[in-house]
Amino acid sequence: MIGSLTLDQLTVLVAIEDTGSFSAAGRKLGRVQSAISSLVQSLETNTGVQLFDRSGHKPQLTPAGKVLALKARETLGHADQFQRTAANIAAGLEPELTLAIDCMVPTEPVVDSLARLQERFPDLAVTVFTESILGAERRVRDGTAMLALCGLMPTSAQELEARKFASIKLVPVVSPKHALAHETRPLLREVLAEHVQLVLTDPLQSGGPSFSMVSSRIWRFVDIGRRLEFLLAGFGWCTMPEHLVSDHLARGKLVRLAIDEPSILPGSIPMYAVHERSNSLGVAARWLLNDFLDHRPGRFDRATPA
Repeated sequence: MIGSLTLDQLTVLVAIEDTGSFSAAGRKLGRVQSAISSLVQSLETNTGVQLFDRSGHKPQLTPAGKVLALKARETLGHADQFQRTAANIAAGLEPELTLAIDCMVPTEPVVDSLARLQERFPDLAVTVFTESILGAERRVRDGTAMLALCGLMPTSAQELEARKFASIKLVPVVSPKHALAHETRPLLREVLAEHVQLVLTDPLQSGGPSFSMVSSRIWRFVDIGRRLEFLLAGFGWCTMPEHLVSDHLARGKLVRLAIDEPSILPGSIPMYAVHERSNSLGVAARWLLNDFLDHRPGRFDRATPA
């Protein structure tokens, strides 16, 4: 009951609109016509609104009745969703799933898994945090995300359960209008150090940490997308995940740097699916993790070295 209204009254109102008459609504709902009429009269009394014009051969919804029938339909939909959600929670489904995604992780395979999750659990509330470097892991640690897809620092504590799902290939790149694109000297550390390096940094730690620094002249970025924009504009050089720059390389908007000291920069970085070891995942989080890992083959071809 909602105040003096009942879901039964709203169901009858919607059935009449769908079928076109009191008698047809009765047949649809398995009720006698007199019961349908009684429920309509009580609904009109409770609302103080005339829902039907009875002056013709058969009652017709008034303009107000049409508006309230639409609202009744919406209310019944919410009530049905409430019942399904309550049943799912009672069966072990978490009320909400929170996922944090590192900026290095390719979007497409994550979207694929989330689409399947939505199909499997259509009423599940999902929150997705897209994070800067170290941000996804931090959300798992502080409890604001159940599951994270991210890179991990070598010093990561043992309380995290981590399963590797990909290695993201990194490539050193620069704009073709940048001086390094036309450098004739071997690209050794001292040559690279002459130019501004665009580096990713942890936004919550002043001055860093910053990663894979070679030059003493650096511009720090939290947002990898913003760093890419500055890279394309020719403000400096950096290493980028291959899947984010492959199209730009193919169109000549970026060029790959042939660095002569491979030890300067990592060739790839591993990505992990991470959650707290001490906290068991809910039904949906386990399903999403398994789906993501089960569908790994071929999903990171552009990001994973051969």
